[in-house]
Amino acid sequence: MADASASMTLATLSLIGFALLAGFYLTTLHLLWTLVSVTVTAVLVSQLLRKLRRRDALTERRVCVLVLGDIGRSPRMQYHALSLSKHGYSVTFVGFPGTKPHQDVIGDERITIIPITEVKGLQVGPRMVSYVTKVILQSLQLLLVLLKTDVQSHILIQNPPGLPSIMVTWLVCGLRGSRFIIDWHNYGYTIMALSHGPDHPIVRLAQWYEQLFGRFSSHNLCVSNAMKEDLQNNWNIRATTLYDKPPAIFKETSVDLKHQLFMRLAKTIPQFQVCGERPGGETERTAFTGRDPSDLSVTLTSGRPALLISSTSWTEDEDFSILLKALEDYEGFVKAGASLPSLVCVITGKGPQKDHYRKLIDALSFEHVKICTPWLEAEDYPVLLGSADLGVCLHKSSSGLDLPMKVVDMFGCCLPVCAIHFYCLHELVKHEENGLIFKDSEELSGQLKSLLWDFPGCEDEGKLGQFRRNLRASGGQRWDQNWDQNVLPLLTAP
Repeated sequence: MADASASMTLATLSLIGFALLAGFYLTTLHLLWTLVSVTVTAVLVSQLLRKLRRRDALTERRVCVLVLGDIGRSPRMQYHALSLSKHGYSVTFVGFPGTKPHQDVIGDERITIIPITEVKGLQVGPRMVSYVTKVILQSLQLLLVLLKTDVQSHILIQNPPGLPSIMVTWLVCGLRGSRFIIDWHNYGYTIMALSHGPDHPIVRLAQWYEQLFGRFSSHNLCVSNAMKEDLQNNWNIRATTLYDKPPAIFKETSVDLKHQLFMRLAKTIPQFQVCGERPGGETERTAFTGRDPSDLSVTLTSGRPALLISSTSWTEDEDFSILLKALEDYEGFVKAGASLPSLVCVITGKGPQKDHYRKLIDALSFEHVKICTPWLEAEDYPVLLGSADLGVCLHKSSSGLDLPMKVVDMFGCCLPVCAIHFYCLHELVKHEENGLIFKDSEELSGQLKSLLWDFPGCEDEGKLGQFRRNLRASGGQRWDQNWDQNVLPLLTAP
């Protein structure tokens, strides 16, 4: 039905174009022809809009969620889709394929994933020509995809990336009578400025574009109060703050589940193996856990290393040389006789700078620090966070206004965090309460030293234990309650 409607739409658009062209030439012959062409065009436009806006009994229960990126690496948009489904909405989820989405999304009968390909511009000529042609082709692709779907009550998009999705979505919503919601995760132009510089013409154009078309939305969400104020004060855009909150899957991991995960990881990641043992032997042990063959109970080993975790998209707004230098200092502390454990540092994620940092990591020669960079399945990631001893966040917002979701997930697992300072981080990380904030590698190495001193005893007695107890006591709102309170009312608003 949607395909037939799209074909009719294209046919009508062709007729409109013909009518306009005919009117242009015939106006030189007689005014009557001008009136006829205008009348025909008006009738065709009216019919087109009526077809595009044709609604049925289910229209108000349909929502499109759009992200111009990898769906599997867009957790917040996946959470939106799941929340919509829980409230009985049929969700059309449009985005790039690639990383496998969470199983809850894949298995939800109310969520239909429509994959779109990331198009490329002309690969010859100046870089600007390639970029412009990419935007044009991506716009046409998005326009066709959105017009082929049934009429939606709302279209919810992520920004960034918002070029060209904000403009195209605004156009489609205008044609079809849908309401337009932007979820502001950051500003796209500030990310572009990291590589081009803030004064580059394309960055200024991107800023103008976001500011102009961002005002055309029906509703806006954003990730921090600082961003809410900035949108209002500088762009006159009113937004609702929807803090990232961890879903229920992010929680502390039991010892048994830790052991099961570590055993699986040890098959392919040497850092999880007991030194000198090959996986699959008679004893069921990992670098962190062991199962007693007599009663099959699982315990954490007394001399285990501390498990440090950081997740990343390997982009320019995260400088992992800070962590690597801090780990180098930590290695020196241990060699100097400090009462510190060995360290296994797991850095998860995919992204453009991974190969660069992987080469730097491979060049390091540590005796007491081991580093691995695996990609985890969506179901394993929260289990590993709940198994770790300390988290590190190197996200340094390009705008200074967004908050790192990775820290939200860590806090959901009651995992204390060391996070690099930026403008609005205090909205999430409370220094000396649920974690520590650092500004450089020297501060970070000092924090690792103080938090892990006398590990594993410090888990209960030291700052590490106190931060974890504070996180347990604070509890905190989960995603579902937060979404119901802040987003659900927008769906019924005029």
